[in-house]
Amino acid sequence: MPEPRVPGGASDELSLPCGESVDPRALDLGVREYDCDCGDSHAVVMDVHPPSRFVPESLVEMLRETIETDDEFEEFGTPHVMGVVMEEFPEQIESADKSDDGNVGYGLLWVTDFDSRRLHEIVVELLVELMDHAISHADSDAAASEFEEQMLEFDVAEFVEQYRAQRDFESEHDAAL
Repeated sequence: MPEPRVPGGASDELSLPCGESVDPRALDLGVREYDCDCGDSHAVVMDVHPPSRFVPESLVEMLRETIETDDEFEEFGTPHVMGVVMEEFPEQIESADKSDDGNVGYGLLWVTDFDSRRLHEIVVELLVELMDHAISHADSDAAASEFEEQMLEFDVAEFVEQYRAQRDFESEHDAAL
């Protein structure tokens, strides 16, 4: 028989890809990385984190205008971004649906086997691939050629470095660009 859930009682531990576990209640909304007992840092993403955590708001708006979602979410957002990441790295991400847990401020939680900087690079790479795929279906060959040309000059690591420096991820006053 299942044990009743008591507020403030034992929580459901989330097993991490490294084999350790974490209490989801220990991860507040400002956490972007979890320093684990295994010695590594794991990226932490919550559904309430905006996609502009990874790319500029103007790009997020373009993605929202372009991508139609067919799920319970009204528009393209962080759950979709993390869904794409999970497709590519299913063994390196653990997720939890905490929407029924009033003790946390989020509904969905993802913890990765890699740190937040590596996750950031992966997200940017996957969004570029998504855009490349979308532009390849455009009616204009010129637009596809121009996009491919621009992507040859695009350095993901440099973009992430500059974006993270501008966003000041260590501050609680971080704001979208």
